[in-house]
Amino acid sequence: MAHRFLVKEIALQAGVGPATVDRVLNGRAHVRDHTRRRVEQAIRELEDQQLQMARTGRKLVVDVVVEAPARFANEIRDALDAELPGLHPAVFRPRLDLRETIGTEEVVATLAAIARRGSHGVLLKARDVPAIAAAIGELQQRGIPVITLFTDLPDSGRVAYAGLDNRVAGATAAYLIGQWTRAQPGRVLVTMSDERFRGEEEREIGFRHALEARYPHLEIVDASGGHGLDAPTEARVHAALAQHGEIAAVYSMGGGNPAILRALAQRQPKRQPERKQHPVCFIGHDLDRDNVRLLRDGQIHAVLHHELRQDLRAACHHVMAFHKLLPASAVSTSSSVVVVTPENIPASVMARLGYSTAYSTES
Repeated sequence: MAHRFLVKEIALQAGVGPATVDRVLNGRAHVRDHTRRRVEQAIRELEDQQLQMARTGRKLVVDVVVEAPARFANEIRDALDAELPGLHPAVFRPRLDLRETIGTEEVVATLAAIARRGSHGVLLKARDVPAIAAAIGELQQRGIPVITLFTDLPDSGRVAYAGLDNRVAGATAAYLIGQWTRAQPGRVLVTMSDERFRGEEEREIGFRHALEARYPHLEIVDASGGHGLDAPTEARVHAALAQHGEIAAVYSMGGGNPAILRALAQRQPKRQPERKQHPVCFIGHDLDRDNVRLLRDGQIHAVLHHELRQDLRAACHHVMAFHKLLPASAVSTSSSVVVVTPENIPASVMARLGYSTAYSTES
């Protein structure tokens, strides 16, 4: 019987004498079946223990490559920092590359550099374009798993996706806006940062389908393409308002909500110049600092939230499972969409942002 342990170690684990272990290992006679089975079991137990010891403290270097506005990138960094200490038995060492805009060629070059220097895994938020999908395939061939974050590249060879179901989120936004507008005809302003982010595209698809099915009296006005950044987002909203006029509701999929609100406030209906335009319903995404402030101030009405820590935990668990440090059955699930109003902002979010109470009428 092949083994890697001293006879005395096996004897101690099995609770028998060294001579008995020697007879079992060498296939000698005069050993009862249950004693032989106990020695064999002891060897398996020692192998399991050795594996656990090897896993403990295993260092995993992971590259986190994200294109997102700084406000969201900061949320990702904070969520990852909060999750890392609990990711046993591995010790993660992240290398962060978080930028507001990254061109396709830059993303491809970044992934190629990771492939050359090596990594235990890549957590990636990027646009769904063929060149980036091909770069992910190269990483896969080198044995480096890629987990897409918040927006998927399903045809790329990535190992898994960690994030909310974006189509469900979009349909949820349509339902809320339909309820808020109370069957009154009107225009709904929608904004995506970039349609090449599949997550936002799927939100728009889910939103459009649900709106057409449930609320055909509502018309969509598109002001997308601002990359979630204030200046280009505000410019696109100004252009949409100049062309289409008054807006009944807003669904902001890609951020830049203060800029959207500024553009709306500057738009005055010609027949009522004393009244600035305020939509009856404004739905945003993610509980970053801007959105929590706007939610508390009553400038936006609801935020579709997903728990970043849960998504990042799931992503890291996928990396651990790839390296056989965690069974696939133990990989945590990604987050679900949660509708947050001024009355149910999570206490953990309030504490992180320095607020003492969940809601206050004070600005």
